[in-house]
Order: sequence, then C-alpha cells, then structure tokens
Amino acid sequence: MAVWRKMWCRNLLSVALLLFVVLHSMDVNARPANMSAAKEKTQDNKDENEILPPDHLNGVKMEMDGHLNKDFHQEVFLGKEMEEFEEDSEPRRNRKKLIEIFTKVDFDKDRSISAKEMQRWIMEKTEEHFQEATMENKNSFRAVDPDGDGHVTWDEYRIKFLASKGFNEKEVAEKIKNGEDLKLDEDTQEVLESLKDRWYQADNPPADQLLNEEEFLSFLHPEHSRGMLKYMVKEIVRDLDQDGDKKLTLSEFISLPMGTVENQQAQDIDDDWVRERKKEFEDVIDGNHDGIVTMEELEEYMDPMNEHNALNEAKQMIAVADENQNHNLELDEILKYSEYFTGSKLMDYARNVHEEF
Repeated sequence: MAVWRKMWCRNLLSVALLLFVVLHSMDVNARPANMSAAKEKTQDNKDENEILPPDHLNGVKMEMDGHLNKDFHQEVFLGKEMEEFEEDSEPRRNRKKLIEIFTKVDFDKDRSISAKEMQRWIMEKTEEHFQEATMENKNSFRAVDPDGDGHVTWDEYRIKFLASKGFNEKEVAEKIKNGEDLKLDEDTQEVLESLKDRWYQADNPPADQLLNEEEFLSFLHPEHSRGMLKYMVKEIVRDLDQDGDKKLTLSEFISLPMGTVENQQAQDIDDDWVRERKKEFEDVIDGNHDGIVTMEELEEYMDPMNEHNALNEAKQMIAVADENQNHNLELDEILKYSEYFTGSKLMDYARNVHEEF
C-alpha cells in the first residue's frame, strides 16, 4: 500500500493533465500545476491553473516527494523571468537580459554583487513566487467552489478530483449525496486518503472541515503556512526514514526511493543521485554536522522565507562563479557561469561586456 501511495503521489502530474481537460470543458480559467515543466508551456497556457497540490514548489529546495529541486538556483535568481531564458533563445538577447538583472542585484551600484545583495535579491524573488502562487490559488479556488459561498467542502473537492480521473462528475456527486459506495480502485483510494489527510491539516482551528481561500492556499502550497510546512517535512521524513526514528541519516537520505526510475540499477543515475544528495546533506541540511538530520533541521532547510538560509544560499551561489576569490560576483563571472544562474549557456559571454554595461 505504501509503495503504491508513493508512486501515485509522484505521478500527480499525469492527473493534472487530465484535470486541465476537465476544467477547460467547464469553461473555467485554469493553469497547470506549478511544476518545473510549466516553463515549457506556451504563453497561451499561462493563465491556466491547477487544483491538485503540485509536487514542485517554486523557490523551495526540496520537492514534495523528497527529491532535490533541480531548478532552485534559477528560481531564486530569476523569479518570474525564468521563462525568458530558454535554451534556444538568441544568446545576445539573453546576455542583455542577464546584464539587466546584474544591475538590479547590484543594489549599491559598485559593479559587484555581495552576499548581502544576493540575499536581498533571493528574498525578493522568493516573494514573487509566493505572490504568483497566491494569484493561481484564486483561480483554483473558484474552480472548486462552484456555489461561490467562499468555502469548499471535502466532498466538493473530491468530486473535482475524481472528475479529473475520468469519473463522471454528475454520477460521483449523486453517489456522494446519497452516501453510496463509489467503488474506487485501490490506487485512487490511496491518493484520496492522502489528500484528505492533507486537507484536514490545512483546516485551521477552529476546525470546521471547510477550507476558505487562505486555507486552500495552504493545502496547495504548504510553504505558505508554518503548520503545513511542518506537515510536508513530516511526510518527507516518513517516506525516507527507514528505521522509524523520525530522523534521517546520510544513508537514508541518499537511498534511491522506490519508483524513482524504471531501472534502479542504472549506475549513472545512482551515482548522480548519491553525489548530489550527499553534498546537500553534509554541506547544507545537517546544520550541526552530527550526521543526523532532524525534522527541525529539515524544516529550517525547507522554509523558503528563512533569511539565514537565503544568506547561506547567496554565499554558495557566489562561490560557484567567484573565480577571483574576492567573495563577490563581477559581471564577467556571472556571464561566464550563466548556465548555473539561468539555465542558458552564453557562448560569447565576454564580448562587448564593458560596452553594454
């Protein structure tokens, strides 16, 4: 049962695609889940929204399923401008855009980015992601609140979820109204139970089993709520913790989860997984370097609005490109390492740098 739950939770994106079709046919403005893959969507789909909790949360260092967020550095450096840096974009255009960003990060205009300036910028970009999630939530909430009373019941949400799974919405609504058995397959029931648990966690005291718009935001985006952030950490630890002590050792953290890849024996995937997670565990998450990550340490690591984390992240980002070892970033350094910051590699990065700047 637990294995199927994990596999379903990691494959909610496929459900999301079905959900879009349903919502579109209902003439509801919708948007796909806030996944990394959303960068590949066309501008026409920008205003679509998603009512399933996304596996990927912009500006959060770890995915909901315990995987590391591969796009984190780009998300906290580019914010909403991520979509503008595509692999096939014109290099000169990308270079100019990156120079513009450099001048904004360089708050004191000394042509050098300090850790404090980068920290300030990271916090601003994280706030942008928060604002975007809040706007998306408004559309999502309208989609699941058909009577417009400002509250959503679990049954209202459950009907929309099952409709996204291909069930007949009217038939499901009728069966729920009459208390009839929905006759769900085991996998669907597993996902519903997990979502219901999360639903009740998002229901702030006094619990009324209804979610208002703010509570629904916490349901979709737990990074907006301290209580839900704790719940997300608890879920991740439960998935990764092998001995049940509610803590994570390095060996537990670097173990390749079941269902991650089709062929878990693929050595190259195994090596990449272990290397990346080992570095993150030892250098970042394990704050006191005792070889154990507690829920408190993981929560601090996951909190996108933690200013101490933002400063540490700023220092790490600077260290990647700081070739002259002055603990700051100059324009030529950030252009040379553009792929790290933007996902786009600039071939003639140094050409006309000073003239354009």
